[in-house]
Amino acid sequence: MGLDLRICPACGDRADRPAVADSVVSCLRCGHRWPFRRLPLFALTGPSGAGKSTLGPLLATRFAGDVVVLEQDILWTGALRDDVAAFRAVWLRMAAMLHQNGRPVVLCGTVAPPEFEPLPERAFFSEIHYLALVGSPESLRRRLRARPAWREWDEPRIEEMLEFNAWLQKSAPDLGVDLFDTTEVSAEETADHVEKWIRARLPQPSGTFP
Repeated sequence: MGLDLRICPACGDRADRPAVADSVVSCLRCGHRWPFRRLPLFALTGPSGAGKSTLGPLLATRFAGDVVVLEQDILWTGALRDDVAAFRAVWLRMAAMLHQNGRPVVLCGTVAPPEFEPLPERAFFSEIHYLALVGSPESLRRRLRARPAWREWDEPRIEEMLEFNAWLQKSAPDLGVDLFDTTEVSAEETADHVEKWIRARLPQPSGTFP
């Protein structure tokens, strides 16, 4: 079994579009087949300012030993900033690799199902569960204006994020995204809700692999 599921552990070929059936990857070049852990991915999404970054450390503490909590923006650098599809694909490959260690991943970052679901790497996950933290325009505008200058939140960028917030709230039912409004909710209360939401969707231990 290889950790990078796009690379065949037998012949070393790398597949642009992996051939996956259930929890088995097949190499289209040499025919080798190998099992992998096909776990759910948890996408904690929503507009900037809704509380994702604040929530990350709280969830990491609560889920220590159960899941891996990651902040998406850590890879928003270099060439990946110029190719959003590649950025999303790298994160899916990274999450699938971490899943081979037996722990589901919670990925905190601004994303929507249309950005993940069409990617070839989507096949590595049994499900992708989406929970969007949203807020009132006034609360988001206030929080983003209060951020330090190095984060570069000028007024046009803030308005763009408010449009995403409104789009998410309108489109969530059709996209299969759950919503949680953080406008008047503390960080601890938000963490309580998110923890319960994740734990309800975690796979039950089977004692077998894959």
